[in-house]
Amino acid sequence: MSIVRTALKTTGVVSAIGAACVAYAAGIEVRWFTLRRVTVPVLPEGTAPLRVLHLSDLHLMPTQEKKVRWVNDLAALEPDLIVNTGDNLASEHSVPPLLRAYGDLLDLPGVFVFGSNDYWKPHFKNPGKYLLPANKQRHKPHGPDLPYEEMRRAFSGAGWTDLNNAKATLKVNGLRLDFAGTDDPHIRRDRYDEVAGEIDPTADLSIGVTHAPYQRVLNGFVGDGYPLVLAGHTHGGQLAVPLYGALVTNCDLDTSRVKGLSTWGYGGRQAALHVSAGLGTSPYAPVRFACRPEATLLTLVPRNNPISSGR
Repeated sequence: MSIVRTALKTTGVVSAIGAACVAYAAGIEVRWFTLRRVTVPVLPEGTAPLRVLHLSDLHLMPTQEKKVRWVNDLAALEPDLIVNTGDNLASEHSVPPLLRAYGDLLDLPGVFVFGSNDYWKPHFKNPGKYLLPANKQRHKPHGPDLPYEEMRRAFSGAGWTDLNNAKATLKVNGLRLDFAGTDDPHIRRDRYDEVAGEIDPTADLSIGVTHAPYQRVLNGFVGDGYPLVLAGHTHGGQLAVPLYGALVTNCDLDTSRVKGLSTWGYGGRQAALHVSAGLGTSPYAPVRFACRPEATLLTLVPRNNPISSGR
């Protein structure tokens, strides 16, 4: 009987801990937004620092006013450039609150690409699917059902540059920045061949932008000489194990690079890779654990400066 009582007590303790973790993940951490600060040495020597605000994966619902206010307040950072790596929407009614969230950020130079949840509304999935290899996951066959064209017009009308399978050049703080971007590789809308080619060495910096950091796209950017690549999509794993880290990336990127700054090598070249853990989740899985929702202020500095990161 003592063994039975011990087993029942153990089960009760484990259940209580599990319930507490779920309550924390759904009630606290999912709304506990944080700003990461990272220094990236990629600019030419003698260049003044450039401040880049990397935003990703808001998955914004019209009722998420706390998120709207938090993102809106980021304009006080006075970044030089905005990079938006997609998955902005979660509802057909999300565009107006999204534009309120971005607010004064839309007046700054910016670039954007789309993710799958700019095209398709989220829907309930078996959570076990996220444990499948990326090439085994199935995607909805029907056409888009979110107002991505309305969002595109709003972004472009404000002056942000559309990088979905496109190239562009911006002058920011006197620097010539060359960009190449792809539409979302997770739903196979990427067309890297449309932007492929060696970078122009006369640019002060060339940046690759995509939503989901699939290896085929990273290899394309790095093989063509891009020294900096920005992506989102992974949610940082969304549910991480303390002292261990993420279990999945929801793409073919390894978990050691699921969020933050790392290095990606291909064809004898290397690039700084920054993957944002993003600010949201699907409304059908509104939890985060050991992986706070985030935006990142990247300070780009000359190449002889050290890398640093923090909050």
